[in-house]
Amino acid sequence: MVIDLNADLGEGFGIWRLGDDLALLDIVTSANVACGFHAGDPVTIRRTCAAAIDRGVTIGAQVSYRDLAHFGRREMEMEPEELCAEVLYQLAAVDGIARAMGGRVSYVKPHGALYNRICRDEVQAAAVIDAVADYDPSLPVLTLPGSVVHVVAKAEGVPTVSEAFADRAYTAAGTLVPRTQPGAVIHDPAAVSARARRMAVDGSVTASDGSSVPISARSICVHGDTPDAVRLAQGVRDTLLEAGVVLQAFA
Repeated sequence: MVIDLNADLGEGFGIWRLGDDLALLDIVTSANVACGFHAGDPVTIRRTCAAAIDRGVTIGAQVSYRDLAHFGRREMEMEPEELCAEVLYQLAAVDGIARAMGGRVSYVKPHGALYNRICRDEVQAAAVIDAVADYDPSLPVLTLPGSVVHVVAKAEGVPTVSEAFADRAYTAAGTLVPRTQPGAVIHDPAAVSARARRMAVDGSVTASDGSSVPISARSICVHGDTPDAVRLAQGVRDTLLEAGVVLQAFA
């Protein structure tokens, strides 16, 4: 059993700091670095990339809608060309900074509302995949298993990697419970760790209605912006290692 452990990092902006990036970088194997559209700024991106490289953590570009006011968590209607260009812009910016620090972007993970939208919207999924293909078609896109983006990416020769969320509730259909609903985010460390173990070892997750949903994932995410994120991530890491899981970046 080989699993990647990823977290969203670099989500501060200006004088505001969100989460403990340095502590999380000592725990995870992949870092989804905010690109400045939902969070992050040039200095934060530079510092996050440098710290990730120092620790041997793989860097991913966490692209999003241009939505600082709502942290990229509201859906937007955009022309495909515009969305493609904005994803390309973000990817190129973070990869350029990462390369200047001695590393590189090794994968792409959409954030928030864009992540959920391209799981079901073929048009926006194609715009995101077009941007990745234009920049570097060898870069894998991290997304939910069974989502439409897998189909779109395959048609364009862009690899995809499936992930699961240890700290998010699931519907019986295998999608994430919207954050607007109660219980969408799980905060109990023991519950989060147990879910991560079941995802990695058994390939399943308990949905919000109590049903068991099969889930095949190469990577497990713990959000860096949730309260007590470091404790949650450390618990997941320890639990997976105790279960005999090898923690290794997919990219």
